[in-house]
Amino acid sequence: MADEKMIPPETIPIRDDEDFDHDVLAAYLRGQLPGSEQPLQIEQFGGGHANLTYLLRYGAHEYVLRRPPLGPVAATAHDMGREFRVLAVLYRVYPLAPRAYVNCTDPAVIGAPFFVMERRRGTVVRRVIPPQFGGGEDRQINRRISEVLIDALADLHDADYRAIGLETLGKPEGFLRRQIDGWAGRYERSKTRELKVVDDMVGWLHANEPASPRPTLLHNDWRLDNMMLDADDPGRVEAVFDWDMCTLGDPLCDVGTLLASWMEAGEGMSGASAGTMPSNVPGFMTRREAAERYSERRGIDVGTLPYYYVFGLFKLGVVLQQIFHRYHVGQTKDARFAVFDQVAEMLFTLAQSRSDPLSL
Repeated sequence: MADEKMIPPETIPIRDDEDFDHDVLAAYLRGQLPGSEQPLQIEQFGGGHANLTYLLRYGAHEYVLRRPPLGPVAATAHDMGREFRVLAVLYRVYPLAPRAYVNCTDPAVIGAPFFVMERRRGTVVRRVIPPQFGGGEDRQINRRISEVLIDALADLHDADYRAIGLETLGKPEGFLRRQIDGWAGRYERSKTRELKVVDDMVGWLHANEPASPRPTLLHNDWRLDNMMLDADDPGRVEAVFDWDMCTLGDPLCDVGTLLASWMEAGEGMSGASAGTMPSNVPGFMTRREAAERYSERRGIDVGTLPYYYVFGLFKLGVVLQQIFHRYHVGQTKDARFAVFDQVAEMLFTLAQSRSDPLSL
């Protein structure tokens, strides 16, 4: 069974460099949320590597505040206004999306734009399967977790975004090419050394770009630890989080992003460092099984999915390099990020190995 000491607490005392004036926030929110006339208590959610999230408690009323990470951020990432726009309506057609209530664009309140959304309760699975879900030893539970991870994504891609006015959220035409160029650009702006493998992979991604399927709403950062499961039923999802990059585009990009974190038994990469899931436990679906289930759920061909898996590995490497860059230049002091440049290089190399021959 997994060591319970490896399961971090849900909330932590606010980190010194990520705190703000609580009285100013309380004054701003007073009257905008049920219960907000009561004293405000604030704690920080300790998980995640980018956007910062806080628990707001007014007596029995609880909410979640989200803001961007410290320091400069990419123009199209960590977009609180975009996330608010999505979550203010998405719950109507996709109940797993928490409802957003308040959007603040004034950085004078807490130092950055933010929004406040409803609080959902459940269990977030991160580096290990928690003890209440069998600690990784229950094959049936592990299988159900992997199945619901795919099913919830398929349901999102089938959601009617036009019914809630999100048809202008993105520009589906040319989406995949813009994604390739965008992530290559992010790497260039965050690199701390030269890596030939990155140039090689950017060239490969351009040269082998497939035709995209019909566009859908996509999450753009679909991972197990962005999902909250029912604490008593791991086969039921309570919520999906981190919608700041939600857009309209190629749905297989979501699947590729997910599979990039889907390490199988016998494969390397540390889940503590690489953002991988505890997917190498007995019973958890393989990447190929996951692809087949997604295909069956949506009734679409996924023959080009190995390309998106390679792209997902590349994207994950860039994400970790961006986080390392913030640590490297002193924008964050979080010691977890000190080796992320090395893990990023490992991911770029893994992506290259999966590109020839293409495989899941």
